[in-house]
Parts: sequence; structure tokens; C-alpha cells
Amino acid sequence: MAGGLVALLDDVAVLARAAAASIDDIGAAAAKAGAKAAGVVVDDAAVTPQYVRSLAAERELPIIKRIAVGSLRNKFFIILPAVLLLSQFVPWLLTPILMLGGAYLCYEGAEKVWAKIAHHGASGAGEEKVQDETTLVSGAVRTDLILSAEIMVISLNEVIDEAFWSRLAILAVVAVVITVLVYGVVALIVKMDDAGLRLSQRSGAVATFGRGLVRAMPVVLTVLTVVGTAAMLWVGGHILLLGTNELNLHFLYEAVHHVEVAAHDATGVLGGLVGWLVNTVASAILGLIVGALVVLVMTLTLHRRTSKAAAATAAATTRTDGTIPAPQSRAARRRDAPADRAPRG
Repeated sequence: MAGGLVALLDDVAVLARAAAASIDDIGAAAAKAGAKAAGVVVDDAAVTPQYVRSLAAERELPIIKRIAVGSLRNKFFIILPAVLLLSQFVPWLLTPILMLGGAYLCYEGAEKVWAKIAHHGASGAGEEKVQDETTLVSGAVRTDLILSAEIMVISLNEVIDEAFWSRLAILAVVAVVITVLVYGVVALIVKMDDAGLRLSQRSGAVATFGRGLVRAMPVVLTVLTVVGTAAMLWVGGHILLLGTNELNLHFLYEAVHHVEVAAHDATGVLGGLVGWLVNTVASAILGLIVGALVVLVMTLTLHRRTSKAAAATAAATTRTDGTIPAPQSRAARRRDAPADRAPRG
């Protein structure tokens, strides 16, 4: 009896160690997968504070909470089932889908660079409209759907060789950790100036720190935007670089790899860092080139057609003073008819 109990306890201990090892493996794999999506995560954290910029301070955290819940719904009810089914039944589609997502990231990054260079954002700076909360949350959740899909597909690509249930567990961990991380950081960012304002009302070093915090927040948001844009170009370009190699178009990948190895060998102790920087810069340049091409195509096609349609509609329905012309009466039409028309009969 005692021997059987000892054997049972020993089996339980073995199972516990195996479960702990499995959890540890899942945690390590989730950390590795999430790290690959860092560029999108930074951009997500940089984009989201813009949605609560025009809200009252007491509504900021409730709105961020609603967006975070919507983000979890996106990941667990839409993205996770879709990517798992794809990886299980048509895994060959993942690389093209990932490359499409990479091209989208490049487009977003290049568009931000172009907007900054051309000062497109300056004209509407004073025309912010206050949206109702439901519309605002819906727009933020739609944007999150795109960014979350990129995060999950990038993460899946890192664990594609795992078993189905391991993939499910790893991606579930990534979904929760990334959401908590992003929206936790966003909550800290949007409330940091409020905290600084309260601290500034005290005395001594605390007040000085509070005033410094308030002054630092615009700089922090600017840095986040720049880092997010650079990360989008880097991650998008790197996805395209690896994707072309997996699709047997090796010339780009081999060219970058050759320069990376040469830089690594030429810099001795710093070879690892320098090689990584070479790969990163090359990926970002590729991302900027691809993104600029997509921006050009979109500008010459979709955006131009939209602008022409809007101008035509405005010209057809409004006068120069902004009023809609009234329909002409039948008597007026007879009066304005050409006088030299031949009489009947």
C-alpha cells in the first residue's frame, strides 16, 4: 500500500515536471514569437493614444479598456482561428499572406514618412472633430484588427513547426501578453501628463519632477511615432526579404547576407552588432522602397479617382457660393430656349 502510494506520488511528480517543462517551453516560444512582432507592437502602442487625445481625462481609461477588450475579441474570435486553420490545412499560403502584410506595413511606414516630408498633417491640425465614443472605439478596433493580424501571423511563422495544440497555446499566450503590454503602456502614456500635473502642484523636487514629466510627454509621443515608423519599415522589409528567399527568389536575400557577413568579419568583437545593424538597415531601405512604390501606385490610382469623383460631385451639385441650384421651371426653360428655332407647321 505504502509502496503503491509512493509510486503514485512519483508519477504525479514526473507529470508535474513534464507539465512545468511544457509550460516553460510554451513561455519561451511565446517570448520568441512575440519578439519578432516587436515592430508592429511599437507602432500599435504609438497609434492608440491618438484615439483618446480629444476626450475628457476621466473617459480616457474606460475607452482604452473598451479598445483592449475589442483587441482581444479580434485576436481570439477572428485572427487566431483563421491563422490556425491556414497553418493546419494550407500552410503554403502563410508566406504570401505574411508578405502582403509586410507590404502593408511598408506602405504605412512610407506614407507616414511622406506625410512628414510634405507636411500633409499640418493643414488639418486645428480641425479635430470630437467623435462619439462608440464610433471612436469602432475605428480603433478596426485599426487594431490589421495590426493584431500582423502580430499573430508573424508570431505563427516562428512556431509553424510546433504541434497544433502547442501552436494554439503559444499564440493564445502571445495574444494576451501583447494586448496587456500594448494597452498597459498606452494607459501609462495617456495618464502620465495627468500624474505630472498633480505632482507639479506639490512643492520642492516633486513639483520639479512633475513639471518635467508634463514637458516630456510631447517628446515621448514624438519619439514613439518615429520609432514606430522605423520599426514598420524594418519589420515589413525584413518580412519581404525572408519571403522572397522562401519563394526561391534568392538574389535579394543573398546580397544582404553577403554584406552582413562581410561587415561581421571586418569588425571583430562588434561583428554581431554590426551585422545585425547592416541587416536591419537593408531591411528598412527595402521597406521604404517598396512602401514608396505602393504609395505612388495608390496616389496615381485610388486616391486620384477618389479626388476626381469628389470634385465632380461638388461641381455638379453646388455653385461657387456653396448653394444647391434650384431646378429650372418649365416657363423659364421655354424663355431660355434658342430664339431662332424654326416654328412648327
